[in-house]
Amino acid sequence: MTKLLCMTLPDIAFFGQKDAQQVVVIRRLVADLNLPVRIEACPTMREPDGLAMSSRNALLSSEERAHALGLSVALEAARARTAKGERSASALLEAAREAMAPFAVELEYLALVDPDTLEPIEILTHDALLAVAARVGEIRLIDNVILQPTSTVTLTSRQPLPRKATV
Repeated sequence: MTKLLCMTLPDIAFFGQKDAQQVVVIRRLVADLNLPVRIEACPTMREPDGLAMSSRNALLSSEERAHALGLSVALEAARARTAKGERSASALLEAAREAMAPFAVELEYLALVDPDTLEPIEILTHDALLAVAARVGEIRLIDNVILQPTSTVTLTSRQPLPRKATV
């Protein structure tokens, strides 16, 4: 990667968020070597059913593909719990595991980590990466989502209420 970046000298290099751990390593490489490149993570592209796009999806049978949806279902369950105010990593991980349970997947890891250091977190106080890897049959799949703690906005008499647009 260093050789590629040094040969091409891009201002910005784009990588997929699906490979979040790779993005972290490349950002560290760029920082450590003081390379003049900004590393940007692009959102994960998904199939209409929510499965993260991957060349490996083509290797799945139709039954395996149905089970592979367990990864995105698990991530969505944790995201929904986060949106409802849950901040405990253990509770968010449990929600993801419960959502994945009906799917025939062999879980390799499910972790809630700091998106910059990949260190595990216990309480969601800032954006965190929920990453999962699992095998469906012989195929290893990965996926992840950034969980963002929501802030509660309280309207006071000094804050104007939103107005409806009139046509």
